[in-house]
Amino acid sequence: MFVCLFVVVFVCCSFVSKYLFVFPSQDPLDRADFNAVEYINTLFPTEQALEEAQKAIQQLFGKIKDIKDKAEKSEQMVKEITRDIKQLDHAKRHLTTSITTLNHLHMLAGGVDSLEAMTRKRQYGEVANLLQGVVNVLEHFQKYMGIPQIRQLSERVKAAQSELGTQILADFEEAFPSQGSKRTGGPSIVLRDACLVANVLDPRIKQEIIKKFIRQHLSEYLVLFQENQDVAWLDKIDRRYAWIKRQLVDYEEKYGRMFPEEWCMTERIAVEFCHITRTELAKLMRTRAREIEVKLLLFAIQRTTNFEGLLAKRFTGSTLRQLGALCPPETPLEPTNPFLEDESGDDNASEKDEDLDRKPKAPDNPFHGIISKCFEPHLYVYIESQDKNLGELIDRFVADFRAQGPPKSGTEEGGAVLPSCADLFVYYKKCMVQCSQLSTGEPMIALATIFQKYLREYAWKILSGNLPKTSTNSGGLTITSLLKEKEGSEVAKFTMDELCLICSVLSTAEYCLATTQQLEEKLKEKVDASLMERINLTGEMDTFSTVISNSIQLLVQDLDSACDPALTAMSKMPWQSVEHVGDQSPYVTSVIMHIKQNVPIIRDNLAATRKYFTQFCIKFTNSFIPKFINHLFRCKPISMVGAEQLLLDTHSLKTVLLDLPSIGSQVLRKAPASYTKIVVKGMTRAEMILKVVMAPHEPLVVFVDNYIKLLADGNPETFQKILDMKGLKRSEQNSMLELFRQRLPTPPSGPDSAPSLSFSAPTPEQESSRIRKLEKLIKKRIQ
Repeated sequence: MFVCLFVVVFVCCSFVSKYLFVFPSQDPLDRADFNAVEYINTLFPTEQALEEAQKAIQQLFGKIKDIKDKAEKSEQMVKEITRDIKQLDHAKRHLTTSITTLNHLHMLAGGVDSLEAMTRKRQYGEVANLLQGVVNVLEHFQKYMGIPQIRQLSERVKAAQSELGTQILADFEEAFPSQGSKRTGGPSIVLRDACLVANVLDPRIKQEIIKKFIRQHLSEYLVLFQENQDVAWLDKIDRRYAWIKRQLVDYEEKYGRMFPEEWCMTERIAVEFCHITRTELAKLMRTRAREIEVKLLLFAIQRTTNFEGLLAKRFTGSTLRQLGALCPPETPLEPTNPFLEDESGDDNASEKDEDLDRKPKAPDNPFHGIISKCFEPHLYVYIESQDKNLGELIDRFVADFRAQGPPKSGTEEGGAVLPSCADLFVYYKKCMVQCSQLSTGEPMIALATIFQKYLREYAWKILSGNLPKTSTNSGGLTITSLLKEKEGSEVAKFTMDELCLICSVLSTAEYCLATTQQLEEKLKEKVDASLMERINLTGEMDTFSTVISNSIQLLVQDLDSACDPALTAMSKMPWQSVEHVGDQSPYVTSVIMHIKQNVPIIRDNLAATRKYFTQFCIKFTNSFIPKFINHLFRCKPISMVGAEQLLLDTHSLKTVLLDLPSIGSQVLRKAPASYTKIVVKGMTRAEMILKVVMAPHEPLVVFVDNYIKLLADGNPETFQKILDMKGLKRSEQNSMLELFRQRLPTPPSGPDSAPSLSFSAPTPEQESSRIRKLEKLIKKRIQ
């Protein structure tokens, strides 16, 4: 068995040596061909050697056992030696505890006797220190309350505390009686010490002292400002706040040192005054609600919020956050029309605005609304007043506009934002700030509703109502008109002043749009989080967007209509009898003249709103080019030379349209890419139409394929218009139309497929190259 054990040990050693040592080793155990049996036989060649090893191991175990037995005997000996010492330690500990407890008991008994004696003598200064010590000592005997003597002492302490509380309350009642306004006593050292004792007694004693003193201190206020007194009404509300200021000064001088500083008595008096005032004012205003006028209400609100701001500067508001603060439950307010305002509306408005700026903001003022909340049920008066005031303001804007007339072209006012809109938003901001200082609830929603109403009024009466009159309606707003018809086919263009007016309306609408969005954001910041979703001025922003769109459309229609006679003249020219290609035709000159007259004026007046000038250019181009192409189709029949002349005219118009955004400007600015793309695409189509007209119609297949390639238009009506322009007979047209239908690519199948060709339009570079080639051809023909 011993040999087997040795074999296992050596095998394990071999395994560990093989896998744990990573460095090269000369040890036989580390060899890859290690044989445990041979290695053991080498170490122990005979059985005698094994016997000697076994004896050595037995001797080692014997020595270890002897050492263990001696260690156990030593441990037992140490326990016997220290047994008496432990007993002495326990005895000492118990003795110390007993002495300490007896000492505390002696202190408690003596303290209770002294406490009772001092209480009878009203020696509150000594009682304050002694009582706290007795209470602290009594805490050590909580686990000994089963002992009759200890329980008796505890009951005597409680009785002394109760007697002290009753006695101190009686002393304060005697010094400051609850009934009547006359005080028989005043500040004294006895009462000051009594307050120190109250700090140690049940907290209810302290609260009762504070409550009785404050009520007695404010009893005169309830008498002076009774509901039936003339001084109680809102027009004399300043007297309430002047009275409490005097009382607080009087308290500090006479009683400031009587109460502990941590009682915050001055603040408590002010807070109780606020609660009383709020309750009394609410009751008074319910009784005399019909007498409340807006100016009176705003005066009272202004004075009240100023007083609340003064309290915030003077006090921290700590008593408002204390659970034991003397804050009576809020009187429920009657649900009536809510709104708010913090401005008197009189001639001293600027001074009151400064007061508002100096007052802490609502979130930083713990006294915010402590009195002024009582005015909310009556703010419907202010709502009606603001509605009326804003209506009068809009009417004044209308009258001023009529009296002063529209902005004049060529002046600083030309195309500028109308000053009336800035006045409107300044008034809005003032109302919003005042609202948020009193309430961030339903009144803010009511204010937002008023804002919405008069934003729409401004858009209709000031902006749309002052646009040049026309008999057509465009968009959501009813715009009265654009052009005045004269005799014959002539139309009267807008004057420079009228163009300037339209641009001013557009600029003002843009200002209103941006400012209305900011107004919505500010209202959402001010209003309670639960009401944010009810603030939505999207409809009003859409209204101003419509004004902008309609103003741009008026400008487009004016220029577009001014070009109509020239296009009509183009369609009536005898293009079949044109014999040679000359300079640009008179109708082109007329169109360019109108463009050069209108566009610089519009651009200068919309310099501050460049994006809307770009929109004007784009809308005009989108209107003019299709109209030009329609008039091209009316030019029939056209000879080869006539088509070349039209092609030259088209190229001239294209060049002018590409330069339209900067035409007549000393500063050359590259036209926006979006605009250039529209011009190139539209005018290239006009050029392609003329190219097809110029092409010979035989052979028919070549002509049809060329048409399909150049125009990528699968509409037979368009193809027939081209044939009409070429002056082909109806019989020839029928055969060509049949061939045209046969040569059209097969449209994609499916319910959503449209009968259109899937051709890609030629790029501007390709078309420019073709135009250059055509120009060279035209020059050769002219030469």
